[in-house]
Order: sequence, then C-alpha cells, then structure tokens
Amino acid sequence: MADHPVDEKLPPLKMATTGLQHVAAMYAGVVAPPLIVGAAIGLSATELTFLTGACLFTAGLATFLQTLGIWKIGARLPFVNGVTFAGVAPMTAIVASTEDKSDALPIIFGAVIVAGLLGFFAAPFFSKAIRFFPPVVTGTVITLIGVSLLPVAFGWAQGPSPEADDFGSSTNLGLAAITLVIVLLLRRFTRGFVKQIAVLLGLVAGTLIAIPFGVTDFGPVADASIVGFPTPFHFGAPQFQLAAILSMCVVMVVSMTESTADMLALGEIVDRKADEKTIAAGLRADTLGSAISPLFNGFMCSAFAQNIGLVAMTKIRSRYVVAAGGGFLVLMGLCPMAASLIAVVPRPVLGGAGVVLFGSVAASGIQTLVRAALDKDNNVLIVAVSLAVGIIPIAEPEFYHAFPENAKIILDSGISTGCVVAVLLNLIFNHIGGRARDAEEVTHPMEAGEEISEATRAPATP
Repeated sequence: MADHPVDEKLPPLKMATTGLQHVAAMYAGVVAPPLIVGAAIGLSATELTFLTGACLFTAGLATFLQTLGIWKIGARLPFVNGVTFAGVAPMTAIVASTEDKSDALPIIFGAVIVAGLLGFFAAPFFSKAIRFFPPVVTGTVITLIGVSLLPVAFGWAQGPSPEADDFGSSTNLGLAAITLVIVLLLRRFTRGFVKQIAVLLGLVAGTLIAIPFGVTDFGPVADASIVGFPTPFHFGAPQFQLAAILSMCVVMVVSMTESTADMLALGEIVDRKADEKTIAAGLRADTLGSAISPLFNGFMCSAFAQNIGLVAMTKIRSRYVVAAGGGFLVLMGLCPMAASLIAVVPRPVLGGAGVVLFGSVAASGIQTLVRAALDKDNNVLIVAVSLAVGIIPIAEPEFYHAFPENAKIILDSGISTGCVVAVLLNLIFNHIGGRARDAEEVTHPMEAGEEISEATRAPATP
C-alpha cells in the first residue's frame, strides 16, 4: 500500500527547496516576538541577535517534535512550530513590572517552563474537546484563521515599520503587488516542481526587483557571524514568580486552543483528519517544545497558521518537507549568517506572497463550511455570530481596551474568541435540549427559524 501523502519522502532537492519555502513564510513571525521583547528590555544589538537566533533554534526543535514525533508526542502532520505572538503582550508586561531588567528574561523563562509542563500533562484532557468541532465549527475557525492573518500580510506590504517615512508608500505597495502577480503567474503558467515552489521563487524575484529601489538591505548578512550557539541559560537561571506563571498559563490555554483549531484545519487540508489522539500528541509537542525552549533562551512555541496556507496552495502534504524546514531553522540558530539571508527579503515582498498564503487558508475554511449544512438555521447563526465575534479584534483593535490585561490576552485573539463562541453556540443550538430543532431549515439566512414549523412547511419535492 502506498504511503499517505503526509508520510511521503520527496527527492532531496525538492525537499530542501519546499522546506525553505516554509521557513520564508514564517520567518517574520518567529523573529518579531524576540525583537519586541528584547527592545523592551533594552538588549544590545549583539544580545538581540543572540535572542533571535535562540528562538529560531528552538522553533526548529519544536518543529522536529511536531512533524517527526517521538512516542506519543507530535501530531506527525506538516506543522511548523515557532514563537507564539500571543505571549508578546504578557511578556512585555512582565518586563515593565520588573525593576531590574536583567531579571526579566529569567522570570519569563521560568514562567514558560512551568506553563509548558502543565500544558503537557493537560494535553490529553484538552484534546477531548474534538467532539465539539463538527464542520460548522471547524469551517468557521479555519476561515477565521485566514481572515485574522490577512492583516499581517497587509501590514508587511506597507513596510517594516509604521514609524518609517516610506510606510505605505507606492514603492512598497508596488513591490507587494509585483510579488503577488509573479506568484499568480507562476501558479497559472508553470507545472510540477516550479509551480509548487512558486512562493519561494516569487520571494526571490521580488527581492531582486526591490534592489534598485533601495528597499533590500544586505546589512544583516555583512554584520552576522558565521557560527553561534544558543548557550543554555545565557541570560541567567530561570526564576519562578507566581504572577508571571499565571499570565503565561493563560497564554498556554490560548495557544492550545489555537493549535487545536490549526490541527483540525490542517487535517482537513491534507485529508488526514485530526482525531483526539492526534490532537493530544500535537498538543504534547507544542507544550513540551515550549518547556524545553527556555533552556536554550527561547519563548513559548505554537503551531504557525500561515504555513497551513502554504500546504493548501502547493498541495505538498509531506511532513518531512516541514521537518526539512525545521532543519533550516536549527541551522539558522547555529549560523546567524544563514538566518540573515531570509532577513534580506523586504517586508513588502513578504506581504505580496502573504496575500496568497493567508487567503488560501480562508478559502479552505469556506470549503469546509460547504459541508456544514448551512441550510439549517442553527448553523447559519453559529457561523454568523462566531465570525462576527472573531473579526472584532481585526476590525476594531481597541474594542477591548477597557478590559483587564489578562482578559485581553484571550479577547485580542480573534481565532480564540471565535473558536470558543462557535463551540458554545454549537452546544446550545445542536446539543443541549435535544435535537428537535436540528431539522429546521431556512430558505433565506435572514428568515427566523422559529417561524418555520411542520404545519406551515411546504411539502418536499420528491
């Protein structure tokens, strides 16, 4: 019997290039948290480079755990793992509340270790929520993942920093558009291997086109050292403070919720549905990777949703391709000069490619919703309200500004809030109080289900 495409081992060249494509898609997301937290602490350029390299290294280790797996650890799906952005706000809050900034990272590392270990033991219980994720829920969450990521691509398209004079300039937006067009043309007019690495080729072409415009900066390559290793506990031994631990435990719950949604989404895309066992193994990989990460000066790790779009678009479902990407991440952590090569890609170029990647995720969610029986009034309401709640942080970022910081960690994640609302509404409408209302159909989404009864319903056409 032939191997499932998820377990397929591709030729070395194809494995390397497609793996590198995954790294290019998620690189900016991995390096952003250490740059933000490091800047808040006031780290020197050398220490900031070290912290960034450490996060790349630990992302590679976590990706190995997720894709290759050991024992009951790892979903063994094409998942890229990296630093979760959900932890940025609480980590910067920890930095702000620490008088001696040299203690900030040890306190963060201690909190992440505890949260990771607690999450590891909670994984099998958390995974039992799988039965509450029918297509109406998973389709809604997958769509939200794509929609939530699109603003990231739009931000990249405008430039690296909102404070920069050229942020949103015609040059930046033009480069993003050119990259998008190149990717689309490659996808439309090429075949086979070239078509599958269209995003990588688009990034290379966009970077070369950007050179005459002065947007491509080769400075990081010139300044980077060839060899470097994330020495364990470089910033000091971990410290354990209750307040910091509690805040990172909240982040862990958010991360596990998003990872569960991501695994369900990827399972649909690769045609290997993520069952309870798979989700438990995947969450163990996430949480163990997070617990190990601080040993090498890294932060909490989680599945990267943007790479799901790459899998959906390229149709390359091999987990070994993503494992190869994990190898590149480890290499970048050990070789700062290698890491700097990806950093050369201008942010607008990444933005152009991101539109395709993240839009593909949303499209996959819509495909799942097609199977969600939206002719039923209950399901229409579930999708409508869940999408609306999930889009709040995107449409109105300051909507929850008056809430406590710990609450905002959850509320500011549209994926998490939309997921929770979808699960709760599915329970209320489709489980609690019997299933009599499940048969209620609507002829138009705006019609009230209550007005449809067996007495007034027109006879079905044979």
